[in-house]
Amino acid sequence: MRRQGISFFICILSVIMFISIQPTLVEAESTGEGKLVYVIPIEKTVERGLEAFLKRTTQEATEANADHIIFEINTPGGRVDAAANIAEILQDLDIPTTSFITVEALSAGSYLALNTDHIYMKPQATMGASGVINSDGTAADKKAQSAWVAAMRGAATSKGRDPIYAEAMANADYDLPKYGAPKGEYLTLDASSAVEVGYSESTVEHRTALLNKLNLNHASIIEMKPTLAEEVARFLTNPVVVPILLSLASIGLIVELYSPGFGIPGSVGLLSLVLFFYGHVVAGLAGYEAIILLVLGIVFIVLELFLPGGIIGFLGIGAIVGALFMSTNNIGHMTMSIGIAVLLSIIVSVVLFKTMGFEKGFFRHIVLKDATTTEEGYVSSVNRLELIGLEGKSVTPLRPSGTGVFDGERLDVISEGGFIPTNSDIKVIKTEGSRIVVREI
Repeated sequence: MRRQGISFFICILSVIMFISIQPTLVEAESTGEGKLVYVIPIEKTVERGLEAFLKRTTQEATEANADHIIFEINTPGGRVDAAANIAEILQDLDIPTTSFITVEALSAGSYLALNTDHIYMKPQATMGASGVINSDGTAADKKAQSAWVAAMRGAATSKGRDPIYAEAMANADYDLPKYGAPKGEYLTLDASSAVEVGYSESTVEHRTALLNKLNLNHASIIEMKPTLAEEVARFLTNPVVVPILLSLASIGLIVELYSPGFGIPGSVGLLSLVLFFYGHVVAGLAGYEAIILLVLGIVFIVLELFLPGGIIGFLGIGAIVGALFMSTNNIGHMTMSIGIAVLLSIIVSVVLFKTMGFEKGFFRHIVLKDATTTEEGYVSSVNRLELIGLEGKSVTPLRPSGTGVFDGERLDVISEGGFIPTNSDIKVIKTEGSRIVVREI
């Protein structure tokens, strides 16, 4: 089991290393000489993994002197902080940009579209519904709502669009029944409504039609694709996946303490921890300083197993927790994830202790199991019950302890109360192990 666990961990780690060195995957489609157009997808949830992908691809487009960048958008939205960082990337581009909404650009997706120079939509596409929602499904506080509405308004204004519709996408207080958004509902524009309010420049069926609209039908097209490493990183940094990884890491290592050798549980725990930091490094959330702090924490915890005191162990735990917080830009979510992992670890520890005790695993090396019992013939002291009632003489003063003689046997005794002089008649009234209590007759 030990060798299988180590082999499993090494194999998975090798796969991760192979993924991390994969080259950037691009598909080039040459449609003629002339201008160069980069097509970059914005798909799935908006999060920090997508931010890392867009930062890389837009930088490549800039270095290649691209004439135009088309963002093909199909996203239900995502994290506000990631959307803000992506918007900054889009606003800093000197290359003309176009959002091509193929299915939907909702919530943070609509915000990203508003930060590009042009917007085109497929006939069935929609954009809007951009209210800020917390991870628990409740509406964000007024401060967060106000900041987000201002960001939506600023994005629309920066590209010459009427900001009222961007505000209505994020603020349900607007009354726009003409576009299906009476007061109390967020505005969502379909393709025709978006054209009517000036957000979409035209409705097109496919990319070829879009290129014709942009006078780029003879351009060379470079279609960017996420690398496998970036896809994995986007999955591993998902807010739902993070607490699962941390829980698996803590539970795996806890179970390993109760298991002989190093096997599957420990491998799963270490692998989960490696995956967490791997995803966050690729996504640009964690730097090498977090990795160094993590390794330092693990070293301190290992040293604690061999050194007395406990301080080094607490420093190790603190270093690991610090590395986790250094790998996130959402302190609240990381706190919740660590709390879930700790709670599950405590539950597993209690269950394992009640069912297995310390008979197996690492604890068997540090917990004393041997005991001397009376059933095995071991006694801490002989209780001389047969002496009770026996009379004798004190051969030394009892102050209150001293020596007495009983039937020729000298015994260490203690008086019941006060002083008893030498050669006094005494009687044993009680024995408690090696303690013999006497009283003067």
